[in-house]
Parts: sequence; structure tokens; C-alpha cells
Amino acid sequence: MSQKGRPRSFDRDAVLRQAMRVFWKKGYDGASLSDLTTAMGINSPSLYAAFGSKEALFREAVDLYGATEGFEIWGAFERPGSTREAIADFLRASARAFSEPGDPKGCLIVLGALNVSETNVEVFRDLSERRMSSARDLAGRLKQAVAAGELPETVDCDAIAAFYLAVQQGMSVQARDGATREALLAVAEGAMAAWGALTAGSGRSAGA
Repeated sequence: MSQKGRPRSFDRDAVLRQAMRVFWKKGYDGASLSDLTTAMGINSPSLYAAFGSKEALFREAVDLYGATEGFEIWGAFERPGSTREAIADFLRASARAFSEPGDPKGCLIVLGALNVSETNVEVFRDLSERRMSSARDLAGRLKQAVAAGELPETVDCDAIAAFYLAVQQGMSVQARDGATREALLAVAEGAMAAWGALTAGSGRSAGA
């Protein structure tokens, strides 16, 4: 009779979530193998058997972060309402997520590897591409609003997307530095005050 392989003695999804929180708090370079295995409750051989490498584990952790922590933030663009309302909700949701009690502060995708090093080149590139993809997605949402007549054809969708993502990413850094939820929400409201200037000529629908 053939022997079956030994089943894993841990819940892969649960330990991945623990790894996500370590990376979220310490970043890719700051999270040691010891930090990860301690939080995950497994040994190094089990980590490598389940995930392949620290880099592969990090990528899965970032995917999980986007699907869970990022869902409410980016879900703002899936709900009914104007584009202005969607961006305002996006910033407010970011302020809440980045300052959630009990969670690491800020955004894993923004803070996970801000500086490139010999050990994180591919991780840095991956996070950079994710951030650029977010900019393209936001610009695409604005272009849909132009096509629908909500915004004028003269607006620079790429520039508006870059502005609001710069605000959101700055909020992430401020949250890591200790900014309160109230302070982050105030930043969000201040950024929305620029909407009229950014969409000048868009008329009532853009400023509503």
C-alpha cells in the first residue's frame, strides 16, 4: 500500500494572514525569518514547503492584503454615486483603514519596500507596479466619467489620478508616523476641496 504524504498541520490561509501582518508592520526587509515563523507558528522548513521563499510569501501576503484590507478602499468606485463622491469615499476609507485600532498603521503596498536594496529588487518592482496599476485604474475611472459626460473632455485624468493617489499614499506615511484618524480624515476633506480646481469647467455634476 502506498504511503500518503503527511498532511500539513496548519491552516495555510491563517498563517498567511499572520505573515501579512508582520510584513505590514515591519516591511519586507524588516521582517526576519524568525519574525515570520514565530507569528505564523510554523518552522522554517514548513514555511518554505508551503510558500517557496520569503519573496513568494510576501507576494501572497500582498495579494491577501489587496483582497481584504484594500477591498473597502477600492470598493468606493464600485458603489453608486458621482465620481467626486467615489474619490471622497476612497480617501475616507483609506483614512479609516490606515488608522484602524489593533492593525499596523498605513498601507502595506505603500510602505512594504519604499527603498530598493540588493535583497528586495523584485519586491520593490512588484510594489511599484501595483502602485502604478492603481494610478492607471483611477485614471480609467475618471476617463469613464469623461465619456459619460460627468466631467469635461478638457480635464487631465492622469494628473487628477496622480494627485489623489499622492494624497492617499501620503496619508499612509502620516498614519505610520502616528497621525490620528481625525487628522487623516481632515487631509481627505482638504484634498476634496481641490476637486473644483482640478475639474474646472465640469459644471454642476463635478462639484456636487
